[in-house]
Amino acid sequence: MTLDHLRRNFLQKLVASAAAVPLLSPYRTFAQADRASTGSHPGTTLRVALMGLGSYAARVAEAMQSCKRAKVTGLISGTPSKLQEWGTKYGVPEKSRYNYDNFDRIKDDADIDAVYIITPNAQHRDQAIRVAKAGKHVICEKPMAVNAKEGQEMLDACAEAGVKLLVGYRLHFEPKTLEVIRMRNAGDFGNILFFQGLSGFRIGDPSQWRLDKALAGGGSLMDIGIYAINGARYMVGEDPVWVTAQQTKTDPVKFKEGVDETIQFQLGFPSGAVASCLSTYQMNHLDRFFMTGERGFAELRPATGYGPIQGRTHKGELTQPHAMHQTIQMDEMAGILLDGNTPVVPVDGEEGLKDLKIIDAIYAASETGGRRQLRLSK
Repeated sequence: MTLDHLRRNFLQKLVASAAAVPLLSPYRTFAQADRASTGSHPGTTLRVALMGLGSYAARVAEAMQSCKRAKVTGLISGTPSKLQEWGTKYGVPEKSRYNYDNFDRIKDDADIDAVYIITPNAQHRDQAIRVAKAGKHVICEKPMAVNAKEGQEMLDACAEAGVKLLVGYRLHFEPKTLEVIRMRNAGDFGNILFFQGLSGFRIGDPSQWRLDKALAGGGSLMDIGIYAINGARYMVGEDPVWVTAQQTKTDPVKFKEGVDETIQFQLGFPSGAVASCLSTYQMNHLDRFFMTGERGFAELRPATGYGPIQGRTHKGELTQPHAMHQTIQMDEMAGILLDGNTPVVPVDGEEGLKDLKIIDAIYAASETGGRRQLRLSK
């Protein structure tokens, strides 16, 4: 029996026993269900070096303490005191602590399988290429790069080196999100008609790297708007074919040239479904996905925060249990890199590149006010 047949059988059984879904372990995602058919090695651990020891890396490191198949075994930072502090806290020996000048030496570090790049967006391309040349798998925070050209160069470098490139799409493994996707695939919503994605908050410190175009590659769209872009794709279940966009800036001092404050954008899909989305650094309380179809609806609110995600559909509240997103993500990525598992929603470099192509098109459309056609697949 093929893997596709096994997956279909598994999904059919889930549909038949939907009432039992809330009882599933938060770690029993669809990718892990595939593991039963592809074969796994439970004793095999993905050994990960964290690059860029900031606040999000701290969240990842803490979450990984609960992982069953992933472990922090390396550190890369430009701050010696952080290397010392984190090395002591997470049991990483000095031989596996590196700075940005010498981390190419990970090539000879047998205790590192992959590097998770958690640095400013503009640094991703060069760092990913160096990691790939060192023969290690690349896990990169989103957005994967500052534009599609750089993203393609990362893909090419990883392919040439024979390593895999994954992107930190933690919500692709989140249980309530996966339940909405399961319901859509089962036809519970009928034909999808409309999606709305609201992503935003009021940003603080004006000197932070996220408001520096040279480091961030843009503004709110690169940081928070990518959630609505990616969410529209995995909720609707299609890739868009056109985009329009409008940009608003009320504070040109804080949001300098090339750093977007607020962008509204619209996406059109092959089926005729449309999406209306908002990305902003100037408004709070915006973290909501809403989707409606011919026979039902789904709402996630909050939809992208660290949790717990809350959701409901026309059938009632979503009750799947919450677990640390990064814990699930890293265990699932271990299955992808070590066992060749296939997740329900891709997290590979091709997925990241599609979002970058949309981002490029949104910026272009916001400059002209016109519609931009999209071709996301080669």
